[in-house]
Amino acid sequence: MREFQHYIDGQFETAAQTFESIDPASETPWALMPRSTAEDVDRAVKAAFRAFHDSKWSGLTATQRGKLLFRLADLLEQAAPELAELETRDTGKIIRETRSQITYIAEYYRYYGGLADKLDGRYVSIDKADTEAYQLREPIGVVAAIVPWNSQLFLSAVKLAPALAAGCTVVLKASEDGPAPLLAFARLFHEAGFPSGVVSILTGFGEDCGQVLTSHPLVARIAFTGGPETARHIVRNSAHNLAYTTLELGGKSPILVFPDADLDSTVNAIIAGLFAATGQSCVAGSRLLVHKDILPILVERLKVRAATIRIGPPDSMDTEFGPLATKRQLVHIEDLVARSLNAGAELIMGGKRPSSHTTGYYYEPTILLCKQKDIPCLHEEFFGPVLSILPFENEEDAIASANNTPFGLASGIFTRDLARAKRVSSAIRSGIVWINTYRMISPLMPFGGYGLSGLGREGGAEAMLDYTRTKSVWIRTSDEPISDPFVMR
Repeated sequence: MREFQHYIDGQFETAAQTFESIDPASETPWALMPRSTAEDVDRAVKAAFRAFHDSKWSGLTATQRGKLLFRLADLLEQAAPELAELETRDTGKIIRETRSQITYIAEYYRYYGGLADKLDGRYVSIDKADTEAYQLREPIGVVAAIVPWNSQLFLSAVKLAPALAAGCTVVLKASEDGPAPLLAFARLFHEAGFPSGVVSILTGFGEDCGQVLTSHPLVARIAFTGGPETARHIVRNSAHNLAYTTLELGGKSPILVFPDADLDSTVNAIIAGLFAATGQSCVAGSRLLVHKDILPILVERLKVRAATIRIGPPDSMDTEFGPLATKRQLVHIEDLVARSLNAGAELIMGGKRPSSHTTGYYYEPTILLCKQKDIPCLHEEFFGPVLSILPFENEEDAIASANNTPFGLASGIFTRDLARAKRVSSAIRSGIVWINTYRMISPLMPFGGYGLSGLGREGGAEAMLDYTRTKSVWIRTSDEPISDPFVMR
């Protein structure tokens, strides 16, 4: 089996302990991954702290940091085919998406590379005589970045790129599920010329790795993507270091379809929003809310279109739908579908492992129709290819159903009525609203959620500010003695 190394303080190291990574298409071990220990994490954080204060990094101008990010982007584009194959092998994500997505991710590093020297302070017209004041923005320090296995290079980019542009150093923990592409990605920082310790990449399990990283006293900032339960642990861990923390979590994102929607376009967007990436996306449009007047025709069109989805090996360019990433996820989906059917959901299609793929963590594209609002599939996150449909009576009913969730990451609205689109987008509690489209990203636009979907935003220019802290500088310009040292000025 291929053996991967973690990357700590500018060095690739074979870990003292390893664990097997499973190919989800074949259910067989294919690689050994480093199981980073508490000692490994401590070394990585201390190296990041040293690098943060070392002139090899802190002495660079913002423009020079930007050039390093541009160089990294170029190297990422060149390495995209190799990294895509690793991600497909280790997570089951289809090769046609991994190749496209990784190539586009380079734009995130270019975007923040261009912003690196645009981070300005400000002069303050202070209300004190003989005094001038200004504010600086300085990098916050060592960042602990933690990402899941799905779209891991993208979810890393929205943390690494703004953090490095701002002048921070980063210890990145890859998920223990499918970490291969990130461990291979580490060499690009080496090749781009980043000083040792500025970026370390490791992987491991909760107590030995994640807990030690997020509670480490030298960590000043935590950026996490994952599930709400792990997020609660991270928030508790951050009590030890009071690190500034942002959380990008899961969702039960609603897609609302009104009677005037272009149904051909809508059907394709729904397919993209839920069945792309086998539903393993935090923004998956897993709740489809449909006006009752068009419910039968839309359900039939979805059934016909979903039946044409090509299920196959993830490394084939013809495949549109691959396996789930882990057996654990497959079992969770089977259980939630069973509970939903027992609670009254109607199975429109799917609901089982495909007979054509008896090996691998495959699960058919599945559609459930719900006539009442208390069925589990409408409230619990699948993180898989299961679409739950609920009819609505009118706009008010649609908004109420959309907001009937503790999550609030993304949403979609399909209508030709611009006024309705504006009203509904304002009323839905979610951090992202796509209108007549779904599942689009850009480095120029922030994303993040409400409620259990997290805290803070990633992407966009404002995200870079979260990797800085302000410093207020006061300058007294008078040579006269202070009149009364016992009175605050």
